Amino acid sequence: MQKRTGGRILVDQLAAQGCDRLFTVPGESFLAVLDALVDVPRIAVVTCRQEGGAAFMACADGALTGRPGVCFVTRGPGATNASIGVHVAMQDSQPMILFIGDVDRGTRDREAFQEIDFPAMFGPIAKWAARIDDARRIPEYVARAYATAMSGRPGPVVLALPEDMLLDTVEAVDRPQVGHIRQAASATAIARLRDLLSEAEAPLAIVGGAGWNARAAAHFQAWAERAGVPVAAAFRRQDAIANGSPAYAGNLGYGPNPALLARVRQADLLIVAGARLGEATTDGYTLVTPDHPGQTLFQVHPDPVELQRTYRADVAICADMHDFAAALDAEARWPSRDEAQAAHADYLVWSTPQPRANVRLDLGQCVAAMRAALPADSILCNGAGNFSGWWHRYWRYAGPGTQLAPTAGAMGYGLPAAVAASLRRPDRTVVALAGDGDFLMNGQELATAVQHGCAILVLVIDNAAYGTIRMHQEREFPGRVSATRLRNPDFAALARAYGGWAETVDRTEDFAGALARATATPGVRLLHLRTDIEEITPATTLSAIARR
Repeated sequence: MQKRTGGRILVDQLAAQGCDRLFTVPGESFLAVLDALVDVPRIAVVTCRQEGGAAFMACADGALTGRPGVCFVTRGPGATNASIGVHVAMQDSQPMILFIGDVDRGTRDREAFQEIDFPAMFGPIAKWAARIDDARRIPEYVARAYATAMSGRPGPVVLALPEDMLLDTVEAVDRPQVGHIRQAASATAIARLRDLLSEAEAPLAIVGGAGWNARAAAHFQAWAERAGVPVAAAFRRQDAIANGSPAYAGNLGYGPNPALLARVRQADLLIVAGARLGEATTDGYTLVTPDHPGQTLFQVHPDPVELQRTYRADVAICADMHDFAAALDAEARWPSRDEAQAAHADYLVWSTPQPRANVRLDLGQCVAAMRAALPADSILCNGAGNFSGWWHRYWRYAGPGTQLAPTAGAMGYGLPAAVAASLRRPDRTVVALAGDGDFLMNGQELATAVQHGCAILVLVIDNAAYGTIRMHQEREFPGRVSATRLRNPDFAALARAYGGWAETVDRTEDFAGALARATATPGVRLLHLRTDIEEITPATTLSAIARR
């Protein structure tokens, strides 16, 4: 075997695992890795402007590919900045690996420059966090990291890399590419569901989440349409199946359709596939309670740890999402019903925006204009904030891989996710949606987008406030505004300074024209939408909330 530096061994392992792109803010602690990347051009290096943005990009890349997105950052400040991406990858159940350049082995435990105990720091928010002290074992650690990140409930892995270890020149045995470890659904489970469906009067499925992919969606959608079972998407999993499917009933989470909530409460059989039934999906564990009296819970998840964890499952099935959905679709003997048709009709009414009177810039009509102008398979990326409610309600997602949105509720995710999506899917239209507060969490990644030739459309919805928190203030302490007002820059001018194209839109009637000019322009484009804080959600106003 030829001797290699630890840095080169690491890069060779990434290549062997199929990594073709990584996101980084460079640091002196992993110079040996950066040097090795020069000789392995098959791995594209995306240089970012802040580690939080880099980690978000890796998280989004993992969501799009099903294999871990890869991020490299330096110790101390780099790692703490990147921790937000690790948290999102964990709560979103997305595969990701964060590599952190670390202090030399000989200076550990002296609180050396920027030293942190990374396994201790990241242990609670990652599937696995470890340090590689021996360069000979790099292939072992990297293969395990990939397997851990992808298997069961996907999630993040964090590996610390002592700087001197990366400089060691040693012999190491490379490991082959590891695959996704899958467990098939048993025939007994399918038969049990068939029996439950034959007895149920009001069945409903809640889907999306761990291990969900396009193949699972296609089979599950075909089955649901044939069986007539309404399908609801878990929070920010609205692309779990095509929203145009006659079985699609809408999404759960914040601001859902009251008709859908009534269906969930009235359901006597809940088929939950992939979803964890988290706080947002269940409205604080009240829409579906952990013991769900009067309802039978048939839950399928790829990780046995998630089954019977919070919710009492009457039938708990550990299975790969695609294999389970394919088994459903392959079984011909399903009772047929018509609940799905009525639920989809309710969704179509709910997701059709009606003009709002006396509103200068009506975001509902903006979404309608986007639906008319943009391809159905556009990828929409958003961070956190009330602004996202208009798109969550009125945009119709075409299926898996068309929504990148953090179930963890992290601000600043949309623009980095859009950069990752543009690089991964250059043939698709990619839209970043951000509120004004949300955008300035990671707005500097416009520089990354321009530098790497991304084609993205950015919409900044500017109401001069941290709108979600202001909404809660008015509900809890009416008229007592504190810390939520914002004085913002000229976002269009800011985008131009980065090298993008931009316009400002103040009125509903001007949006369609601005959108047409944006879509006709290559590269990075930004529309600055100036809205009124009074129009706080698609369903109500700030004044109405304060009066309650």
